[in-house]
Amino acid sequence: MSRNIVLAAAQLGPIQKAEGRDVAVGRMVRLMEKAHQRGVNVVVFPELALTTFFPRWYEEDIAVADHWYETSMPSNATAPLFEAAKKYGIGMHLGYAEKTPDGRRFNTAIYVHPTGEIVLKYRKVHLPGHKEFDPIRKVQHLEKRYFEVGDLGFPVIRAPIAGTEANIGMLICNDRRWPEAWRVLGLQQVEVVMLGYNTPSLNMDNRGFEAHHLRVEHSHLSVRSGCYQNSCFGVATAKGGTEDGHELFGHSIIVNPQGEIMAQATSWGDELITAECNLDDTKLGRSTIFNFAAHRRTEAYGRILEQTGSVAPATWTPKG
Repeated sequence: MSRNIVLAAAQLGPIQKAEGRDVAVGRMVRLMEKAHQRGVNVVVFPELALTTFFPRWYEEDIAVADHWYETSMPSNATAPLFEAAKKYGIGMHLGYAEKTPDGRRFNTAIYVHPTGEIVLKYRKVHLPGHKEFDPIRKVQHLEKRYFEVGDLGFPVIRAPIAGTEANIGMLICNDRRWPEAWRVLGLQQVEVVMLGYNTPSLNMDNRGFEAHHLRVEHSHLSVRSGCYQNSCFGVATAKGGTEDGHELFGHSIIVNPQGEIMAQATSWGDELITAECNLDDTKLGRSTIFNFAAHRRTEAYGRILEQTGSVAPATWTPKG
């Protein structure tokens, strides 16, 4: 049985602070229409795809920011996305800000089956930035203020896609930079990793120089190495362009289990990139060089779980 599926990264251009969800959802539905025309089976939208990247603004009272969050999924605003997925028979990855019934806040992504059922939910674990207003920064990055650390771990589930089944996992933005996140997915035989991001073109930390071009390079390097080292496909979907005066670098990619870029966005606007992927291509890596059962040495990795911050090594001095 063929295990070929067509994956798409549905990159979004900027969503301005003044724009409502209806604007973003309308653009996303149009991308799903285009995906249908191209025979796509799964569409991956960016992180926080329904709104501007609101953690760049400080609010003393977090409740003032409540309008950025979704309290149900689907909601009235997002219903057209679920309807489009069902109409076109396309699975959908959607990133959004979630507020739970008990008032907890998460940076969340879901994978939705074409029936409209939510197959898998993931909440971002590696929150970058800071919690309080930072006068040193040119632009605030307050994810630690507006979100809790995800509490669902790194789940993988096997679900039907286009007449076959695929092992699906998700990451969000900064998670892609952490090899531990990829490895936990790899240990569950993940075949397709879906991730969205909103990454600025410049490092606004203002604590040292980072070359502009390396922002994209480091993003791609993280995804490519994660896919290669865990023998999986990756769909990394961005927002791009100037959002409320702040530039996001776009450059969405689809990567194969050899770490090769199969497709890449070339604009900073709404753009659909696609790739036909044979899920059986995940078998080579995990049966040879990355055969975990044969080659992993967990007895040597204790420091990874026992220690959080880095520590200085022992010092060697000559005897003479």
